[in-house]
Amino acid sequence: MSNQAPLQFPVEFPIKIMGRDTPAFHAAVAAIISRHAAPFETLAVTRQPSREGRFISLTVTIAAANRAQLDALYAELSGNEHVLVAL
Repeated sequence: MSNQAPLQFPVEFPIKIMGRDTPAFHAAVAAIISRHAAPFETLAVTRQPSREGRFISLTVTIAAANRAQLDALYAELSGNEHVLVAL
């Protein structure tokens, strides 16, 4: 049983996405986020490269309208070959 309260929509929701720091990864993430939330370039994004610089973690904050939107977004991110992890 979870101790977390259910989400109240709409909500500002941070999504952490990790992958290899390649143009293909960045393009895939931007396209997916833009399809499900808002134009990627309009969103708050923090970037954290790995120590060796081969991988990157992006945290993108979206305005989530409902659970179905989040589920579809996570499903597409998780199914993309360039995305290693989406949290």
